[in-house]
Parts: sequence; structure tokens; C-alpha cells
Amino acid sequence: MHTPELFRDFLVIILASLPVAYLCLRLKLPLLVGLMLTGIAIGPYGLGFVRELEGIEILAEIGVMLLLFTIGLEFSIRKLREMKTLVLVGGGLQVGITIAVTAMIASSFGREVTQAIFFGFLIALSSTAIVLKSYVDRQEVDSPHGRAAIGILLFQDICIVLMLLLIPILGGKDVVSFTSILLDLGASLGSLIVIVLLAWLLIPAFLKQVVRMRSTEVFLLTIVLLCLGLSWITFQFGLSLALGAFIAGVVLADTDFSHQATAEILPFRDVFNSLFFVSMGMLLSLSAFVQNIGSVALLVGGLMIGKALIIWGIVKLLGNPQRVAVTAAVGLAQIGEFSFVLAKTGRGHGLMPDTDYQIFLAASIITMIATPFLISYAPVVGALVQGLLKDGRFRGLENTEDDEAHVTSSGGLKDHVIIVGYGLNGRNLARVLRSVGVNYTVLELNPEAVKDAKRQGEKINFGDATRREVLKHAEIEHAAALVLAMSDPRSARLTVKLARRMNEDIHIIVRTRYVTEITELYELGANEVIPEEFETSIEIFARVLHRFGFSRKIIEGQIERIRKQGYEMLRSPSAPTTRTVELDLEMQSESTESVQIRKGSPAIGRTLGEIDLRGRTGATVVAVVHEGDTKINPGAKCELFEEDIVILLGNGEEIAKAIDVLDPLEEFAMDTLRGFNP
Repeated sequence: MHTPELFRDFLVIILASLPVAYLCLRLKLPLLVGLMLTGIAIGPYGLGFVRELEGIEILAEIGVMLLLFTIGLEFSIRKLREMKTLVLVGGGLQVGITIAVTAMIASSFGREVTQAIFFGFLIALSSTAIVLKSYVDRQEVDSPHGRAAIGILLFQDICIVLMLLLIPILGGKDVVSFTSILLDLGASLGSLIVIVLLAWLLIPAFLKQVVRMRSTEVFLLTIVLLCLGLSWITFQFGLSLALGAFIAGVVLADTDFSHQATAEILPFRDVFNSLFFVSMGMLLSLSAFVQNIGSVALLVGGLMIGKALIIWGIVKLLGNPQRVAVTAAVGLAQIGEFSFVLAKTGRGHGLMPDTDYQIFLAASIITMIATPFLISYAPVVGALVQGLLKDGRFRGLENTEDDEAHVTSSGGLKDHVIIVGYGLNGRNLARVLRSVGVNYTVLELNPEAVKDAKRQGEKINFGDATRREVLKHAEIEHAAALVLAMSDPRSARLTVKLARRMNEDIHIIVRTRYVTEITELYELGANEVIPEEFETSIEIFARVLHRFGFSRKIIEGQIERIRKQGYEMLRSPSAPTTRTVELDLEMQSESTESVQIRKGSPAIGRTLGEIDLRGRTGATVVAVVHEGDTKINPGAKCELFEEDIVILLGNGEEIAKAIDVLDPLEEFAMDTLRGFNP
């Protein structure tokens, strides 16, 4: 039977992939390269352990769909609207110019015009699966070069429809009028628009009903159904399966369930996606490669360099800096998996002889294998090119760091607090953090609570904190503190363990009902465990404020204020969220001041211990900002540099003395301004 044979092949692939994966990790090589080499070894042209590729290719196609689905979850309708120039202009120019250049080169080698144009179709497409997988692993999907690459890839996927329609005409076997082509193309694009609109209207409402069941299994099945179902629908209208999966992800990205959907689907994506890379390797015939090694090498070098130059020019034309243009160009300089579909179709219409087909397959696989290595070195090449070639734009190279800004779907949070659970304690903590101006985000599994909180403007997302991807979307790597305010002991233990692995420096505070759990939570990595018998809300926000550098005097004043008000701020949702700490500072005649260390300051190159600012002036250094990074409660060994910003706490006299020590020119300037009356 077919099923047992497929099962055997699947088992062989897994058995062969495991040791290769181990070696790749030990040698620090890209895993997908190892998977493709595995396919070459065990495929029908290698050792022959797997001979029938049809079933494996179906499973591999599912992997590509799941990959595109998770990529779509990183975007939204709003983001795609912002990328319309990249998709339409960038993608359109890349496909058109690549086809034209390839056709001219092929014609110069004596190929017929129809064949030359067909070769242009093949070269124009890049590998969506490999490029996106590499960017996902490197967390560069939302980087400037990542957005540029994805915009071009999306247009390529849309063009597959037109290319498939044109192949019979190029083959000369079907006589189709230009009008019929336009009608077919218009029908495909119209279908795409209708599918997107219906998905955008129906899917969020459907998911809300599913989530109310509070069943992880039902939620997972629904997500898989939406991904595969929408892929099937787009395929029925002549579009690619992967495009349907991407649409499903984009629609879900605008809902409250995107983080949880990502966490649930990732294990399936990784398994099936591995099959795709193995199946790609199985297509390569080593004997054909050896027989045509010269032609293969020439094709590989020519198409990668030529394609990279075309994409570099287009991305640069769209206003991107040299670094972004080069990085995107290097990442897309390969043949795509959908080119194999076109090659098979064109071969059937007499557009590609057998010899050319084998050379094309060999060159394609080699470019795919090389892509992860090229992507890893692309930023270095981009920086080198940017240093050699001036941008020629008004802003020049000064905004390099701004161009590189990596804003994730959670908003690019940094030094923030992650609150898990939006019950009484979670709401109280969020309210206090909002009142004192500390950035935070909330994770909650109750969909109704998420919906209600979002309606009130709360920074909250639907997600399970025990899942790695959910914490990653909450930017745990850059978070200052994690507060577990939920009532699930098991989830608390799992979250503490996972969070400590993902961020060794994060400060973890856990609320628990049972005193017996304190020891275990500490062993798992919690910094502080608060039993429920404590004044939980007050204790949590007091410790968080302390972590952010607020003095004990200020914290105690805040607590006293809340208690004097009869806990009104904590009890009433409509309580004003004024910056009460600032008011408290005024009452205590204390304030904060920031001082920039300018050129010529005697503090440059000295540590805080050497300066002894508190001993000399009475003012306290609560933070130091160095090259954009803020260090809270810096120690005596903290060294000051030019352009650093020092945050001081004290009364007016103490701060004036401290400014005179850190920057005498600042004090002189202030005195001058005070005596100037226009």
C-alpha cells in the first residue's frame, strides 16, 4: 500500500536528518543546508533510500504553507499597505528587469526568443521558503532588508499565475488570445481581492467564538484549518497554496490571538518545513552535476551576481541605504522552489531540453545551499559597500542606526515589564506602572478580558506565557522584569523556568497562593516570590519601582499616598493616572535632572566611585545612558564617557552642586541665561 511506503520514507528522512542536524549544530552550520545535503544523499540520485518523491513533496508543500502562515502572522493589513511600494514597484521592476536581462543573454547564446523568455521566468523567482526561514532564524523578518525582500517575494508569488498562463503560449502548442490572458489574469486578481476581504471579515469573528470554548486542542485545530483551508481556496482559483497561507497569517495578525497562534503552529511548521528542504536535495543528480560541472558553475556565478546587482539597484532606487540594498540583494540571489514547478511545466511544452533541465536543477540546488551562508555574511558585505560607496542621499550615512531599527510585532519594547495575568493583581500593577510612566505589556489567556482591556486602551495581548514564541513576541530578551500575577501554579513554574533560560538577567517576581511553592520557584529562577497573604498589589509594584531605580523614600511615599486614599487608585478603574511620583517629588522638594557629559568635562574617563558624587554633593545617580542603553542604579565601577547622560536625584542645591562637578560649563551657561532679559 501507498501509506506504509510513505511512512517508511518519512521514517528514513527523520533517521537520516537527526545525525546531520546534530553535526550542523556542533559545527555551527545552517540546519537547512544539512537537510538539503541529507536529501542529496538518501534521494533517488544518491543512495536510493527514498525513491518515490510524490508523497514527500505533498508533506513538504504543507511545510511551505505553514512557514508562509507564520510569516504572515508577523505582518498585518496595515503593514502590507505600508509595503505597497516595495511589493508593486520593487517586485514589478525586479521581475520585469530580470526576465528582460535573462532573455537577452539567452538569445545571445543562440536560444529562441520563446525559450529565452521562459528562462527569464525561471531566473526571476527566488526561494520564499529558504529566504524567510533564514530571516526567521536570525529574527530579521521585520528589519529594513527583511521587509524589502519579503515585498519582492510577494510580488513573485503573484506573478506565478501569469507565468503559468504564458508557458503554453511560449511553447506554441496552444493558441490563446491576448484578451483571454487578460481575462484570466483579471479573474485571478479579482479572486485574490475577494478572498482577502472575506477572510478579513469572517476569520476574526469565527476565532472569537472558538476561543470562548477555552480548549487548546480546538484552538489548534482551528488554526490549522484556517491555514490549510485558505491555501486550498486560493489554489482552486489558480493561485499558489503558499499565498493562501500567507493571507491567513496576515488576517490573524490583526487579531488578539496572533501570538498564541504562532506558538501553537511552530512545532508543526518546523517538522514539515524540514521535509521541504530534504525534498529539494533529492532533486539533484550528482552524476548530471559532474558531467556538466562547467556549465553549472557558470550558471551559478552568473545568475547570483546578475540577480544580486538587479535587486541591489532596485532596492537602492526605492530610497534605501546601501547596506539595506546589498543585504536584501544577497538574500534573494538564488533560484526559487516555484521555479521547479515552472521548469516541469515548460519541459512538458518543449521549452527546456533534458540537458538544460538537469543543469538548471543542479544550479538551483547549489544556489539554495549557498543562500544561508550568504545571508549570514550579507550585513558585513552591506556595511563594507556602504563604507565604499556614498549613498548620494540628503541624509547620507548619519541615520544608519535609525534605518536598522528593528521593530517587532510587539512594538519594539525595551527595559519594560511583562505582566502575566490580568486579574486583580495584574490590573493593579498595570495601573501603577502607567501612573509612574514605566513601560509594560500584559499577557492574558482570557479572551473576554483581553477584549475588554483593549477597548479601554490597555497594552494587552492574548497569549500563553509558558510558550517560548509568546514570550519572544513580548520582547522578553529586552525586558527588565517579569511579573507572574496569575493563579496557575504549574504555569507559573513553567514560565519561570522558560523565562530564565531566555533572559538570564531579567528580574522575575511571582505571586503564589501557597507558601510551600516558594522554595521550588526560587530554585527555578525566580528572584522574588510573594505569598498571597501579603499585600500583593502594593508589594509587587513597590519591588518593580525599586528595580527601575526609584528611591525607597519615593516608593514609601507612593505607598503611603495610596493607603491614605483608602486604596482608591487600586479599587477604581476610573481613577486618574497622573504621574503621582512626580507630585510626590515636588512635596518632598526633590526632583530629577539629566546632565550630558560634554567635551572637556573632568568626569570623562572616571568612574562614579572615583568622582564620589553623593559624598561630595548629596545627589544620587539613579541611571546612566550610554550610546542609547540605560543602566539603572549604576555601581561605583561605572565609567563615564563623552555624550553620556547622567540622571540625578536630589533637591535643588544638591543637583546644582552635582552639575558643577560633572559639567562646569553647564552651570556657567545656566547662570548666563538667568541673567539675560531680552
